[in-house]
Amino acid sequence: MDFNDILPAYDRVADHWAKTRNTSLFEVGALTAALDGQKDATVLDLGCGSGVPIAAWFTDQGCAVTGVDGSKRMLDHFRGNLPDARAVLADMRGLSLGQQFDVIVAWDSFFHLSRGAQRTMFPVFKAHAAPGARLLMTTGPSDSEAMGQVGPEPVIHASLSPDAYRALFAEHGFEVLWFRPEDAEFHGHSVWLAQRSGGIA
Repeated sequence: MDFNDILPAYDRVADHWAKTRNTSLFEVGALTAALDGQKDATVLDLGCGSGVPIAAWFTDQGCAVTGVDGSKRMLDHFRGNLPDARAVLADMRGLSLGQQFDVIVAWDSFFHLSRGAQRTMFPVFKAHAAPGARLLMTTGPSDSEAMGQVGPEPVIHASLSPDAYRALFAEHGFEVLWFRPEDAEFHGHSVWLAQRSGGIA
């Protein structure tokens, strides 16, 4: 398994993933912080999966959600769950929507990219972030590479070091608001919240 196998793996496991994905909204504290009280916000969900529970939560808050996934089968579930949301079949690594968003989310998706691809995602984040936009994403807690499992499929994860991420955020005009590594509230996820320059933290 290498990083190019991720999207085909999620195509094969999409039905299982949609049935078994934790929908308890343990992420809600992070989602609320990313939205920061905005009304009618535009949200870009990168690696949106089935849209439940994250994109669905933003939709329930009155946001206009664009879901992007490179797995057609995952996006089929997204369209079924959120028929009024915009769904885009695309690999996030080459994304160019020509639109800026108030919130960008990459929850449990960005960390499936290689270290090199993660670095080249920061210009993509910048291009799609409106002034003051908040970016919420999960990584590993430290520089690492590991194998995981989704249903019967092995999946690979990678992470840079926190210092490397901080440097990339700063280089591309984002201020880190907080980093919570292996946080119990978020079921052990390591979560970043950053804000694009031009807004008030």
